[in-house]
Amino acid sequence: MTPRILEVRQQILKKNDLCARALRARFDEAGVIVVSLVSSPGAGKTTLLQATLSRLAAGGLRVAALVGDLATDNDARRLAESGAPVRQIVTGTVCHLEADMVDAALAAAQWPLNQLDFLFIENVGNLVCPSSYDLGEHARVVLLSTTEGEDKPLKYPTIFNTSDAAVVTKLDLAGPAGCDLPQMSANIQDVRPGLPILLLSARSGQGMNQWLDFLHNLSTPATQPAQL
Repeated sequence: MTPRILEVRQQILKKNDLCARALRARFDEAGVIVVSLVSSPGAGKTTLLQATLSRLAAGGLRVAALVGDLATDNDARRLAESGAPVRQIVTGTVCHLEADMVDAALAAAQWPLNQLDFLFIENVGNLVCPSSYDLGEHARVVLLSTTEGEDKPLKYPTIFNTSDAAVVTKLDLAGPAGCDLPQMSANIQDVRPGLPILLLSARSGQGMNQWLDFLHNLSTPATQPAQL
């Protein structure tokens, strides 16, 4: 049975990759920068995204978000408090988002992509399955909190190897949690040498300017300056 299971998985991933490629082409044509956030449950994705949407919108940027969860629209309602357009993707028993889910959610939302500067995709809380599924994003950011343990990157190397940056959240709790920040950063670098690491607290605001600078420095082919 193993070869058959492998064949089915390869077909699923190929279908996903084709859909993700089409999505990325649409995003590039529209000039919207798409960022996906992945983490284990409770790492602070929604809190960070809520603060990010509010700050970017206050700076005059047009932002929107898709948020995935197995059940409820709790996170979507929280994010909507930022004033940004938000749509929930309920996955049921599926522990990750897939490209066709993103495609369907965008079709239902009917957002004019060319009128957005940033689109954020908050994945289901999971550090395993999301690593295999391209969503057409331009940057994947993995979050881990100071309360999760310094060895999280060593336990889940694939998600760090497929990400473009790591964000250490809940910096304000590092002391009470006894988090060894230098060791956590070293573990990230052991798994993915050179991966950018940002330290922040969305609640206190510490490190948020550096996070926003990272976002501002992202670009799609359509937003890059023309070559002379």
